[in-house]
Amino acid sequence: MAIMMKDTASIARKFSQRAQAAGAEYTAGVKSPANDWAQNTAAANDAYKQGVAAASARDAFLKGVSAAGTPKWQKKAIEIGSTRYPQGVAGAEGDYATGFAPYADVLKSLSLPPRSMTGSPQNLQRVAIPCEALHRKKVGG
Repeated sequence: MAIMMKDTASIARKFSQRAQAAGAEYTAGVKSPANDWAQNTAAANDAYKQGVAAASARDAFLKGVSAAGTPKWQKKAIEIGSTRYPQGVAGAEGDYATGFAPYADVLKSLSLPPRSMTGSPQNLQRVAIPCEALHRKKVGG
């Protein structure tokens, strides 16, 4: 016997309506989780690596990008992203400062050789110095 279901549009509409009304429940769940997020997420590291490897082996990323295409990305970025971006950036100001500070310190500590004429190898070395220093900071080398 076939499984009886409502039509997909009705299911999607109900999902959207209920999710929009669930803001307070969402906040309550974040404030009082049943389990510790960081602990459980760290414990799932091996499963994450296996999942990424399996997804990579079946080209899931490429298939997802190809299925969505540029029009979907543009539509969502314009309709949703453009209104959320300013608020998200404003809410991340302190995190940005904290995250960027170690790299700003690296840049401030560098001394670059003088500029040379346009197109000279000396100018490429000026670019290489901060690139190498920032990479070392990122990878801990």
